[in-house]
Order: sequence, then C-alpha cells, then structure tokens
Amino acid sequence: MCCWRGQCHPDPPWPTINRQRYVLCSGFGPCSLLKVAFDALPSFAPLVPTAALPFLALVLLASTFGLAFYFTTLPKQSLPFRELAVASTASLLGGFGIVALFCSVGVYV
Repeated sequence: MCCWRGQCHPDPPWPTINRQRYVLCSGFGPCSLLKVAFDALPSFAPLVPTAALPFLALVLLASTFGLAFYFTTLPKQSLPFRELAVASTASLLGGFGIVALFCSVGVYV
C-alpha cells in the first residue's frame, strides 16, 4: 500500500522508495526521490565549531608567520629539501588560516 496526496494505491505503477518511516510514490520521477532523500538527511553540523574559528585562524596564521621567518634564516643548499618542506608547510597552514579567518567573520568560502 502506498499513499501520495491522499490517494492510496495497492500496487503503484511508478517507482517507490521505502526507507524507515518514509514512503514515497510519485509520478514526478527522480526529482521526488531526491527530495525524500534530502528530507531524510540530518541538518548540517560543522566538524569545527564556529566559535573556535577565530582561535584556529590565529594559531594557523601565527605558525605561518613563524615558519616564514624560519624559512628566511635557512642556509642555501644545493638540494633544498628542508626549504621545500618548510615552505610547503607554511603555505598549507596559511591557506587554512585564511579560510578559517574568512569563515570566522562570516565570509563562508
């Protein structure tokens, strides 16, 4: 038995989905299937609390500044593995720090 818009059908001629409490019989095709799947999902909850974003941005950008300063003090070498590691780490921390800073002021990127 499937009910849709007040009409019940024992054997509907269209696709059906039975998930826990949700029963859908629709003649509108895959769009209605997506709507039921969307409605069944929980609301979005960020992994990092938004209250922690300013502190995270401060730590990441301060460590970027520290690594950039350390990068300028490294001696020149023929194979710059240490320079590449320090510069790459500083770049990653700076990128995540800028994103955290933007998100903490309300510019969600």
